[in-house]
Amino acid sequence: MSGDVVNLRQFRKQKARSDKEKQAEQNRATFGRTKAEKTLTRALNDKAEKSLDQGRLERPDGDKD
Repeated sequence: MSGDVVNLRQFRKQKARSDKEKQAEQNRATFGRTKAEKTLTRALNDKAEKSLDQGRLERPDGDKD
């Protein structure tokens, strides 16, 4: 019933490094884009939202179903 000895200090440092790397990767995806890429993404999102709104059915004010 002997388990492996784990150095908690090293484990915490390793976990902190991996968390920082995940955050850095997410930041690169979010902020590391050119202005053209950001504009294209915004335009595609606007187009998708407009298309979705066009298909929406409007109900009378009194009907809650």
